[in-house]
Amino acid sequence: MESLIKFVQDEFVTKNELPEFGAGDTITVYYEIKEGNKTRTQFFRGVVIQKRGSGSSETFTIRKMSGTVGVERIFPINLPSIQKIEINKKGKVRRARIYYFRGLTGKKARIKERRN
Repeated sequence: MESLIKFVQDEFVTKNELPEFGAGDTITVYYEIKEGNKTRTQFFRGVVIQKRGSGSSETFTIRKMSGTVGVERIFPINLPSIQKIEINKKGKVRRARIYYFRGLTGKKARIKERRN
């Protein structure tokens, strides 16, 4: 059964060509919003908290600070409305899911940049 689901996903689900990123990276996601009969592009810039799943059901969570309030958004990797993803900074973290980042404020909430 699982192989049948995997086959259908591989054959029929369109894949977006997106750059490689992981937890701790600061990225900007440009996505399309439909309001009535008009569409516009909006972006969401923040730190990747986690990547979860595999294949076409993979998702990633981004966290940004809007004033003093933390805002998180979960994006499916194959969302058709995603236009592009830009990697702003590569972060150096030691975990794949950095949930502890939610509780940090001020200078503690900085992530060191990984130089390549």
